[in-house]
Amino acid sequence: MTSGRLPWQAVSGGVLGESVEAFEKKVRDSFNRQPFMSTIGAEMISVGSGRVEIRFPFSSKLTQQNGFVHAGAVTSIMDSACGYAALSVAPEGADVLSVEFKVNLLAPGAGESFVARASVKRAGKRLAVCAADAFAVRAGEEKLIATMLATIMNMDSNPPDPGSGS
Repeated sequence: MTSGRLPWQAVSGGVLGESVEAFEKKVRDSFNRQPFMSTIGAEMISVGSGRVEIRFPFSSKLTQQNGFVHAGAVTSIMDSACGYAALSVAPEGADVLSVEFKVNLLAPGAGESFVARASVKRAGKRLAVCAADAFAVRAGEEKLIATMLATIMNMDSNPPDPGSGS
């Protein structure tokens, strides 16, 4: 008899048979190998089964011509948060890659810091659908500035060299 759970559904935090510590370590280790997130000063605030929160501080180097944080920076943390939320429920040994996302920019990026919170809406064998919201934080108050719906695919954790063109 089966447990009634699908392989991606969480048990004690992570993927079936994976401890909370193991899936959180897998997610945080992957995040720490991503140079772009460190370039923008992003940090992973929290990791849970099917959910992730990422934050970065305001920097004038990340602004557009009107002084607001560039939509690309905000989109990047939402994309990473969705990807890592999906990774937290991906099969053992799998990695993830974004294959599609839609972003709605709801307000200018004006704040002291910016937070993206993502969660997995549905995960299957190959694809996960995730949603993220981004907030500008000023004086401890959060304002919703963007939302994302993303499709993330599971892939082999040893992909070909990205610079090889194959």
